[in-house]
Amino acid sequence: MNNIKNQFSIKDLENLTGIKAHTIRIWEKRYNLLQPKRTDTNIRYYDLANFQKLLNVSYLNNNGYKISKIATIEEHKIPLLVREIAAENNMESHAINAFKLSMLNFDQALFYNTYESLLREKAFDEIFYDIFIPLLTEIGLLWQTDTITPAHEHFLTSLIRQKILINTEKVQSKQINKSKKTFVLYLPENEIHELGLMFINHQLVSKGYQSIFLGFSVPIESLVDLKNYYDELIYVSYFTVKPEKAEIEKYIENFNKLMLEGTNTKLWILGQMLNSLDLDKLPKGITPFKSIQALIDNLL
Repeated sequence: MNNIKNQFSIKDLENLTGIKAHTIRIWEKRYNLLQPKRTDTNIRYYDLANFQKLLNVSYLNNNGYKISKIATIEEHKIPLLVREIAAENNMESHAINAFKLSMLNFDQALFYNTYESLLREKAFDEIFYDIFIPLLTEIGLLWQTDTITPAHEHFLTSLIRQKILINTEKVQSKQINKSKKTFVLYLPENEIHELGLMFINHQLVSKGYQSIFLGFSVPIESLVDLKNYYDELIYVSYFTVKPEKAEIEKYIENFNKLMLEGTNTKLWILGQMLNSLDLDKLPKGITPFKSIQALIDNLL
C-alpha cells in the first residue's frame, strides 16, 4: 500500500482542511494538538493520523468547541464526539471530511459506509447537491495544488460515477416520458469531466424527459444525424476545461452554423469555461447556466 499518501506538508494540511498554516502551528505549539514527524533529512511532515485528527479538531471547533477545551479531550474520544455531533446536525461537513479521508486512504469501505449513512437521512439528489458538488470542487483545487495525485481524484470520481449510474438505472426502470422534448447530453472533444453531465442525465430522466447520453469527447459533426430523428432537440454540454479560452468562441460559432441556424434546435451550456465567453452575445438558440441547479430549475 505504498501508493497511499502518508506524508503531508503543513501546506498540504492547509489545502486539505482549509485551516491556515499559521493557525495549525499555533494549535500545535500552544495546545500540543499535533505531533509532526521528521524525515531523515530533518524536514517536518505530518502523517495520516495527524491529518485525521486535524479534520476532527476543526470540525469540533466549527461546531462551537474552543481549542483549549478540545485539547483536554482524550485522544480516542475525539472521533466519538465528532460522530455524535454529526448525527445530530451538520452532517455535510463531516461527510465531506470522511470522503476526503477515504480518498487519501483509497478506502472503499469508508466511502460506502459514509454514503449509506447519508442515504438514511437524504435523497440521492440532496447528497449530490449538498455534498458531492462541494466535494468535487475541493478535489479539483487539491489536484491543482499537487496536494493529491490524479489517482486519488480518479478513485473518488469513479465511486461517485457508480452511484450516479445506479440511481439513474433505478429511475429509468420506472420512467414515463411526459415530454416531446429530447435532450442530447455530450461533452466536446477532449473534455472528459462527465460527472456533472451524468447527474443532469439522472435529473432529466427522473423528471420524465427523454434523454440521450453520449458522454465525453464528441465532435460536433457526430451530432448532426440526430436532427433527422427528433423534432424538438435540446443539446446539453458541460465545458469544464474544453473548449479552451482561445477556441471557445469559434466552437460556439461552428455549433450554431452546423446545428442551430434555421431550426428550433437549442444548445444549453454550463461549466467554468463559460467565463471566457461574452454571454450577452451568444446566438439566439444557446442558453448558458451558472449551475446544474439553475439548469434543472429551468425545466419546471
